Amino acid sequence: MMDLSRLLRPRSIAVLGSGWAANVVEQCQRMQFDGPVWPVHPTRSHIGGVPCFPTISDLPAPPDATFVGVNRHATLDVVGDLAAMGAGGVICFASGWREAGEGDLQDQLVRKAGAMPVLGPNCYGVINYLDGALLWPDQHGGRRVTRGVALLSQSSNIVINLTMQARGLPVAYVACLGNAAQVSLATLAKSLLEDERVTALGLYIEGLGDASAFAEVLAAAQAAGKGIVAIKSGKTEAAQHAASSHTASLAGGGAASSAYLRRIGVAEVNTPAELIETLKIFHLHGPGLGQRLCSLSCSGGEAGLVADLAEPFGLEFPPPAQAQRDRLQDILGPIVTIANPLDYHTFIWGDGPRTTDVFTTMLQGYDAGMFIIDPPRPDRCDPASFEPALDAIVAAGRATGKPAFPVASMPENFDEDRAVALMDQGIAPLMGLETALAALKAAQVRPGQAGWRPWAPITRDNPLSLMPENAAKALLHQAGVTVPRGVSAPALPELQSLAKALHPPIALKGLGFAHKTEAGAVRLNLPSLDDQPEIQGASGYLAEEMVTGALAELMIGLRRDPVYGATLTLGFGGIAAELLADTVTIVLPCSQTDIEAALRALRLWPLLDGYRGKPRADVAAVVFVAMTLQELLNDDPALEEIEINPLMVRESGAIAADAVIWKEAT
Repeated sequence: MMDLSRLLRPRSIAVLGSGWAANVVEQCQRMQFDGPVWPVHPTRSHIGGVPCFPTISDLPAPPDATFVGVNRHATLDVVGDLAAMGAGGVICFASGWREAGEGDLQDQLVRKAGAMPVLGPNCYGVINYLDGALLWPDQHGGRRVTRGVALLSQSSNIVINLTMQARGLPVAYVACLGNAAQVSLATLAKSLLEDERVTALGLYIEGLGDASAFAEVLAAAQAAGKGIVAIKSGKTEAAQHAASSHTASLAGGGAASSAYLRRIGVAEVNTPAELIETLKIFHLHGPGLGQRLCSLSCSGGEAGLVADLAEPFGLEFPPPAQAQRDRLQDILGPIVTIANPLDYHTFIWGDGPRTTDVFTTMLQGYDAGMFIIDPPRPDRCDPASFEPALDAIVAAGRATGKPAFPVASMPENFDEDRAVALMDQGIAPLMGLETALAALKAAQVRPGQAGWRPWAPITRDNPLSLMPENAAKALLHQAGVTVPRGVSAPALPELQSLAKALHPPIALKGLGFAHKTEAGAVRLNLPSLDDQPEIQGASGYLAEEMVTGALAELMIGLRRDPVYGATLTLGFGGIAAELLADTVTIVLPCSQTDIEAALRALRLWPLLDGYRGKPRADVAAVVFVAMTLQELLNDDPALEEIEINPLMVRESGAIAADAVIWKEAT
C-alpha cells in the first residue's frame, strides 16, 4: 500500500488558494503546529499573517503535505508540479469530479499525481491533533492530545459533528476520503492505525471499496489490539435483483455489509453517539469486552430500567456467585436484595470505604461493570456528595483490573471536564443509558477468523437467465442434494401421462417463473393431474411428489455480491419468508461451524431443536446442503444465485422442495 506518513504526519505544510486556504493557516496556528506553513498565492503577499510564495517552485523545499484549495482545472497542474518536485502528499479540496459526471477529469488527476498520495478529490482534509498539523479548512471541536482514536469518514459534515463531542473521547486524527480516486479506505485506515499513538479507529462508511484489502487492515489492527467501530450508511438500499428471490430481498444491502463487518471483527453501531461511546471503551480497554456484566445503582427504578433496556441488546447480567452474595449481604444488610442488576440502596451513600467494598466485591465476579450515577448539574447544585461513589468506581476498577463504567442515564448529566478527568484515570464514563448499553454490546465484538478473506467479486459481461426448476433440481441432485421425485415435460398433456408413475399427493408447477406462487404457477396436494388446466405463461411443466413429514421449512440462499464476493443466507422460509424475516447472513467462504452457529442464532431455532418435546430436525442435513451450495457457487463462476425455499427438514434428511438458480447467459 501507498506510504502516507508524510501527508498524515507532516513537518512542513503548503497551502494553495485564498479563502479556504486562509482557514488552514489559521487552524495550524491555533493548534501550534511547530513546522513551517507556506501559503502559495500569485498576487497576495500574506495569508493569515504568513508571507506568501508566488509559485510552488519558489518554496524552500518540497512540502510534506499540501492543501490544494484552487478550482478543479487548476488543481490538475498544481498536483502535477507537486508530484514532480517530490512533495509528500496532497489534499484535493475542489469538487466537480466523478461525483459530477467528470470521470475523465478525475482520471487525469490520478495520472498527474503518479506515486504521490492524493486524498480526494472533493475532500475536506486531515486533522492531526497529535502534532498540531491541520490540513483542514473549517472549524472543529478537537484539542491537542498525546494519544487517542482516529476518525475516518466519507462524510465531512458527520466527522465535523463528531469533533464537537463533549464526552471525553480523545481524538488523535480526523480524516476524510472524498472521492477516493487514488487513496482507498483500506490504505488510509492502515496508515492511521500504524501510528502507535492511535488506540482505535472509528469509521463512517458509505462505500467500502476493496473488501479483501480492508479485511487485511482489520487483521493487522486486531493483532495490535486496536478496535474498529463503524457506522455503515445505505443499509436500507434495495440490492440488485431484489425482486428475483427471497434471498435478494432478505440478504441485500445492510444484511451483507453487517455480515461482512461482523465476520472481520468490526463493531457496527447505528448512531454517532454509539460510535463515540464504543470508541471510549476501545481506547481504554481494547476490543473484545467480556460478556458477563454487572450493573449497580442506588435505585430500584434504575436497576429495573437497566434490565428492561438491556434485553433487546442481548446483554448478560448473570446473578452473583454465592461468595459474592454473602459478602454483599454483610456490607449492605438484610434489607437489600442481592441481585444483578443490583439496587444497593442509599445505606452506604457517602461512605467511601464501604461503597468501594461493595463496588469491588460485585465487580470482581464479572468481566465488566456498569455503575449508574448521574451527578447533579454543578451550576445549580452541589455535586460533592457524589464524589465518594465516583471515587469508589475508580478504586473498584483499579483493584479488580476490570473495566468499570460510570453510566449517566442522560448524557448531559456528565459534563466534559468530569468525563475527561475520568478518562485520564483509565475510567470510561458512558453517556446516556441506552447508548451505553448499545456501546457495551458493540464492544463485545469477537475477533475475525485469522486468515479469512472474502471471495473476489465477479464482473458480468452478459445478462442473467433463470434456469428452469427441473434443470436447477437436476443440478442440485447431481451435487448430492435430495430433491422430490418428479417428472417434467414441455406440455401439460405429456406431463399428465408421465405423472401417473408418481405417488400422490402431487405438486404441479409451471416453469419459467422466479416467484411461482405469486404468478399462480403452483398447485399443491393434487390426487392426480387429470383435468388440470394449463398454467398461463408457463414455458414447461414439472410434477413432483409432495414432501411429507417435515418438521420445519427453511430457506437457504447464496448470491454473488458486488462488494463482498458472495453471501449465504439461512432462515425460516416458505411463502412467508419476508414476513418472518428470521434469517442470518454470512459472507463466504464459511465453515460447517459457521453454519451451525448461524442456525442457532435464529429466533425460531427451538423449532429445529426439539421444542416442547417434539423430534429434533436433522440439522446436519441442513449444514450439508448449505456447504454443497457453497461448493457449487465456488466451482462455477457463471452461477449468480442459488436459492432453495423451502428446504423441507425432516427428523432424518432434508429435501429441496423448490429451487431458483440464476446463471450468466452464454
